[in-house]
Amino acid sequence: MNRSPVAGRPMTPAWPRAGRSLFVPAGVTHTTSWMLYLFIAIGSALGGVSRYAVGVALQPRFGAGFPGATLAINITGSLLLGFLLRAALGSVSVSPEMRALLTTGFCGGYTTFSTFSYDTAALIEGGQYGRAATYVVLSVGVSLVAVFAGFALAGATLTHRPRP
Repeated sequence: MNRSPVAGRPMTPAWPRAGRSLFVPAGVTHTTSWMLYLFIAIGSALGGVSRYAVGVALQPRFGAGFPGATLAINITGSLLLGFLLRAALGSVSVSPEMRALLTTGFCGGYTTFSTFSYDTAALIEGGQYGRAATYVVLSVGVSLVAVFAGFALAGATLTHRPRP
């Protein structure tokens, strides 16, 4: 497993991590971390608006027969989440609140796997089995590759930045 340059922490988070959270510092209870909810809400709003804007911009290029905008959002959201988690875990400068805003908030509001499920079901119900299968394989396969690409980008970024 890759190790973070910060205190030898694992670069890939394990869920759950012995009851610990990526967002709540040690010694802070969930009842005292109410600000996390505010940060997540702000990130979710920004992610949702971004998803809408990207969808409106991209879907006309794919036409009504294939949910290409949703596919693009899932892939770019997975890339972003991979990058953000790797970079946030590799740096002590990213606060728990900012991790929550960017990952759970923004990426959660931006990515659309619930829409992915609906779009797949709609293709199947419409008898478009080949398109549904293509959509599932591309969404899952390319999104997994995108997460690893995000890990690599974050690793390269952390490697090349000056250390304090």
